[in-house]
Formats: sequence, C-alpha cells, structure tokens
Amino acid sequence: MIAIACDHGGYQLKLEVMKHLDARGIEYKDFGCDSEESVDYPEFAHKVGNAIVSGECELGILICGTGIGMSIAANKINGIRASVCNDCYTAELTREHNDANILAMGARVIGVGVALKVVDTFLDTPFSNDERHLRRIAQIERV
Repeated sequence: MIAIACDHGGYQLKLEVMKHLDARGIEYKDFGCDSEESVDYPEFAHKVGNAIVSGECELGILICGTGIGMSIAANKINGIRASVCNDCYTAELTREHNDANILAMGARVIGVGVALKVVDTFLDTPFSNDERHLRRIAQIERV
C-alpha cells in the first residue's frame, strides 16, 4: 500500500498521480489535502511518514510546490528516508542505493508526464541490498 499526500501546491499533481496508480492497479491511501486551499505541509508529511513507520503502508509519495519542504518534514521521523526526485535517474538511485521509502516531488518543478514516469521508476526499483548501502543506511539511522 502506498501512502500519498500533498499540500495545496501539489493538489492537482496528486490527483494525476492517484489516477495513474488506479490505472496500474496499485493500492494507495490518501492522507490529504483535499483542495488548493492553503495548508501547512508538515502535517501531511508526518501523516505519510507515520503510516510507513507503523507498517500501515510500505512506501509514500509527497507532493508540494518544490518537494523540499515535504522531504524535510518527513525526514524528521526516525526510519523515514524521503528524497526529492524530479527525474527518473534520481528516483532509481534513491531506491537502489538509499532504500528511500518516500518520494517527494515538486508540482511547480515537474510536469505531469515526467512525474508519472518518476513515480513508476520509484515504485518499480528495488533496493539493491548491497553491503555498502546497508552499512550507510545503518549510519543514517544512528543519527
């Protein structure tokens, strides 16, 4: 199950991503927001991060204007590794090398077509389980 949320700046892109997930038959839980009315992004980043840490969801997608605020807020939660990705290369490597569990995107930075390819890349790329990456993730978790 994928956890998904946005702030007002990411609302329209979130709708497109959810349609795309529906078309792929991927289950998700929408943690809001539900309009373009201004909201505080940390609330939604924390909902998605907590859903992942609790085991309710496996991966998350957060969308705001740039992806930066959402990723910063989500990364405050122990066990979360959120990465801003606005291209397929970074989406692939953050999963493969960092075992990132949240994709953050910027709706004001990325177009819908590229965003959907980034989502697919993030969701379809497995973690490598290489020893060097496991070691580095363990170092991150100790902080």
